[in-house]
Amino acid sequence: MRDTGIKVWMKRMDYIKLKKLGLSDRFEQEAMLYDGLFLARVSEQHCDLYKVISEQGELPASVSGKLAYNASANTDFPVVGDWVMIDRTDGNAGNAVIHRVLRRKSVFERKAAGTSHTSQIVAANIDIIFICMSLNADFNLRRLERYLSIAWDSMATPVIVLTKADLCKDLDMRLAEISTVSVGTDVVVCSSMDESGYVDVTPYVTEGKTIAFIGSSGVGKSTLINRLMGQDVLATKGLRADDKGRHATTHRQLLLLPDGGIVIDTPGMRELHLGSGNLSRSFEDIEDLAAECKYKDCSHTTEPCCAVRTAIETGELAEERFESYQKLQKEAGYKGLNSRQLEQEKIKRMFGGMGEMKQAMKQAKDKNRR
Repeated sequence: MRDTGIKVWMKRMDYIKLKKLGLSDRFEQEAMLYDGLFLARVSEQHCDLYKVISEQGELPASVSGKLAYNASANTDFPVVGDWVMIDRTDGNAGNAVIHRVLRRKSVFERKAAGTSHTSQIVAANIDIIFICMSLNADFNLRRLERYLSIAWDSMATPVIVLTKADLCKDLDMRLAEISTVSVGTDVVVCSSMDESGYVDVTPYVTEGKTIAFIGSSGVGKSTLINRLMGQDVLATKGLRADDKGRHATTHRQLLLLPDGGIVIDTPGMRELHLGSGNLSRSFEDIEDLAAECKYKDCSHTTEPCCAVRTAIETGELAEERFESYQKLQKEAGYKGLNSRQLEQEKIKRMFGGMGEMKQAMKQAKDKNRR
């Protein structure tokens, strides 16, 4: 018993080195369940090859045959930001083998490209999502609504980061437009010509916090990360002739900032299809109006005493925003569902069903008792 206590103490001492990478007590306790394996965090992903950071530093890794065999979907495989259990911390003897992916506290997830209904996890275990959008001709309010819907659904906190303010001819007008969709989300304005925005984002980047940078190509994500790093560690590219961005980031990667904090850079995503989304949070204004309609099953088309239609007619709600809400509802498969059905749909997507959710909660409680 004494030897077991010493081993646990020594392992906790090693884990102190991982605190700067965002290690929390929750992940530390779960890692204790896997004797003979070592805790690490996924820092890069190149198809089926990974880089992970352990207490001994960064090393290449690949998933075990058992993990791959038991995976029922691509979301079961490790992604950047995941905490995983590996078989070694020394890369001199070959790639480390990832045997376990610890339970995620948050995921930024989107529908995979193409016609399939599969999902793709962009990043895991993030605290804050910087939704980066440039203030040039590529500015798109409807795309911002999509990002916000998925960001709120991820369980992380979104922050809207507006880049290239020096290219915007009417900043006040843009900010007024964004205020109609931001619904309480913080907004930070950056300029590529000076450090005004760079200073404003630093309060969010604190030691142990993980920030994912999301946005289209060419919006300035890499430039902003380079500013935070204090050096040019990421390639940057300018705009095309049509004022749209070129891809600078080609894969997801996790970077430890010199003054604390962790950032995850992601390739640009101009088209963002919803496999799910927290529309109640990102379209809270419309949900509140819908609650005032005379009929609970109001379709907001021709029914009398419809608060949504009244708000549109009086100019309180933009027709384009309501159309976007309906489109995203349909895209996410939420069209026509009430609040209880929406909650059941989310449980089904996360756990497979109510029974599976209760089983997962029971297993978590049993692990904590140990």
